[in-house]
Amino acid sequence: MLRTLSLAAIAALSAPAVMAADLPMYEPAPAYAAPAPAPTWSGGYVGAQAGYGWGNADNKNGAPNTKPNGAVVGGYVGYDHQFDGSPAVIGVDSDLNYNTAHDSKRGLRNDLQWSGATRGKLGYAMDSVMVYGAAGVAYGGVKARAAGGSTEKTAVGYTVGGGVEAKVADNVTARAEYRYNDYGSEKLGTGAGRVKSDLTENRVMGGLAYKFSGW
Repeated sequence: MLRTLSLAAIAALSAPAVMAADLPMYEPAPAYAAPAPAPTWSGGYVGAQAGYGWGNADNKNGAPNTKPNGAVVGGYVGYDHQFDGSPAVIGVDSDLNYNTAHDSKRGLRNDLQWSGATRGKLGYAMDSVMVYGAAGVAYGGVKARAAGGSTEKTAVGYTVGGGVEAKVADNVTARAEYRYNDYGSEKLGTGAGRVKSDLTENRVMGGLAYKFSGW
């Protein structure tokens, strides 16, 4: 009887431990990870660019027309603002470039020596990619030369165009764009007399910029 009672007591004391061992282990709930903030195009930037321009100089007063073309190298700065909860982006962009565009015909040469523009931008953002249109004021250093005489002036006109820009690394964006520039009409004196010249240009550009905020 004593042996039976002892075995019963041992079994009773062991039952809670056995039952506890059979219970499922408690695991804490996984920590909540906050979603990454959506990229925004808001912020300032500064960049370098290069491209190629091909144009047409419409020369009056009996002078022949020319087609100045050449490389473009320069820099740009700007600021974009993306509206909260919206893909709409507005901004302002300004650039200054060194140009090699020139062409000669029957002794008359037209040059575009430098150029720049200040433009307003309207864009549509798709996460890390934005398409945009831009328009504003174009300005450049134009020159006409013939028969040993030449004149240089700063011409002012307009520019319209558009492009696409994308994030390529942390705080780094790349863009490609097309522009049409009209530098207006200027009266330029040469060794052969005065020439009224109207210079227009088509241009393709690629740029790489550092963005000061946004990602």
